[in-house]
Amino acid sequence: MGRPIYSPSSQQLQSKAKKSDNGIRIRLVECNCSNSYSSDQNCKFCNIFAPMASTSLSWTSSSWLQNHSFSKNSTADAAKTVDGASLLSVVAQKKAKKLRKVILKEDVTAVGKKGQLMDVKAGYFRNYLLPLGMAQIVTPQLIKEMKMEDERIEAEKKRVKDEAQQLATIFETVGAFKVKRKGGKGKQIFGSVTAQDLVDIIKAQLQRDVDKRIVSLPEIRETGEYVAELKLHPDVTARVRVTVYAN
Repeated sequence: MGRPIYSPSSQQLQSKAKKSDNGIRIRLVECNCSNSYSSDQNCKFCNIFAPMASTSLSWTSSSWLQNHSFSKNSTADAAKTVDGASLLSVVAQKKAKKLRKVILKEDVTAVGKKGQLMDVKAGYFRNYLLPLGMAQIVTPQLIKEMKMEDERIEAEKKRVKDEAQQLATIFETVGAFKVKRKGGKGKQIFGSVTAQDLVDIIKAQLQRDVDKRIVSLPEIRETGEYVAELKLHPDVTARVRVTVYAN
């Protein structure tokens, strides 16, 4: 015949202390069937659950307690960590704005100048800049071509500047350009000497075409020697002598 089943109301629970391997004494309970079991479990034979209220722990190691205790501050810190993690999670999930690196093919108001590399919103490029042909996506091949074009332009600029310097040297070493005018009383001449007069003389003497818009002359209404400036290049200015005499 099997073991009798005891009810909780008729059973007298006794407790005894048992020391565990990790230095913690766990209070055990013992029922009438003489089976000891942990206070948070049921008796294997009687199926009686020992109430948690009867459970007690005694800590024999203060160092272990300090290392494994959970204070209010620790709980608050944990809460902050959890809150912080939640906040970071929200920020990470925020939809990022998609940008496209483009080169502007013409000036765009409030965006940039022609030839500039810009970061613009993908939608703005797709719906506005691209259909109007105002920009194009930057690719490695495009960057290579732009670099080659920049090098070509720089080489051309250098060539033009070198030619201007050579021409300036010629103008400054050729001597004075002579201009004849009908004389009047004293040093006065009839009329004046203009930029076009100097251009015609340079053409006749040096077979060089010069734009009169780059010629700067002082006002000449008398005979004498003057200095004119020829802006051959933004960085090169030739100073030539002009001699005015009366016939």
